[in-house]
Amino acid sequence: MRLATIRVGGEHGETRAVRVDGETLVEVGFADVGALLESAPDALATAATARGRERALADADFAPVVTQPGKIICQGLNYRNHILEMGHDLPTHPTLFAKFADALIGARDAIVIPTLSDQVDWEAELALVIGRTVRHATPEEAADAIAGFTVANDVSMRDWQNRSLEWLQGKTWEHATPVGPWLVTPDEAGGAAPDLAIRCEVDGVLRQDSRTGELVFSPADLVAYASEVVTLRPGDLLLTGTPGGVGHAHRPPVYLQAGQVVRTTIEGIGELVNACVTEGI
Repeated sequence: MRLATIRVGGEHGETRAVRVDGETLVEVGFADVGALLESAPDALATAATARGRERALADADFAPVVTQPGKIICQGLNYRNHILEMGHDLPTHPTLFAKFADALIGARDAIVIPTLSDQVDWEAELALVIGRTVRHATPEEAADAIAGFTVANDVSMRDWQNRSLEWLQGKTWEHATPVGPWLVTPDEAGGAAPDLAIRCEVDGVLRQDSRTGELVFSPADLVAYASEVVTLRPGDLLLTGTPGGVGHAHRPPVYLQAGQVVRTTIEGIGELVNACVTEGI
C-alpha cells in the first residue's frame, strides 16, 4: 500500500492523507499520514479499506508525507563508500543528528538555496516512518515498528555543518529537505531491510548510484538504537544515511546552484524532483 499527504488548498493550507490506487488518490479521513498513524494501532488496515473522496494522481500537490513529525532523526555515515570518501573510519555505533519540521518540503517543491551558504550539497536517502510506539525495542520490535519507507534528500549546507563538530546547523535549514512522494509499506518495498537501487541526479548528471542493501546499520538497527535514547512514536521520521557521490567529496567540490534540478529516486518507492531556488526569490 502507498499513502501520501497532499495539499488541497483552503484558507489554512489544508492537507489530506490519501491512499494511492493506481492513478487515483482516495482520502482516508485524516489530515496527513502522521495523523493517520497516530489514530490507532491498526491504522494501516483502516487506510487500506477507506472510501473517501477521490482525486486524480496527476493533479496532486504533494506535501511532506508527515507534515509535522514529532521527531526527525537522521543517520550520518551509513554507507561504506560515503564513509570512506569523507575520510572517516567505519563507525561502531550509529551517528545520529536531528532536523526540525520547518526543513521539510514536498516531492515537487523547490529546495531553497540560502544566501548565507555557498556549499549546498545533495544526499539521497531512504527514509522510514514509525508506525507504533517503541522504547528499548528488540530487533524484531524495531522492524515491526516501521510503517513504511519513503524517499528523502538530506540537503546539507557543508560550510555551516563543518563550523563545529555538531552537525545540526548545517542540516536543518528551512525548506530544504524533500520527503515523499508517498509512504510505501514494507510488504511492498521488500521487507524491513529492502535492497533497492538509490540514485541522485543533478541536471540529468548521475551523482549517486548505490543500493539500500549497502547500509552499514539497517533500518531496524537504527530504530532499535534510537529507541534506547528516546521513545519513538507514530509519525516520527528517520533518515538512514546517504551513499557515496556527494558533491563535497568531489575534487574540487561541486555544490548545488539556483536553477538546477535535483532528482532523487529509490527503486520501487518513488521519486523526488526539486528545482533549486535562491532564498527570498
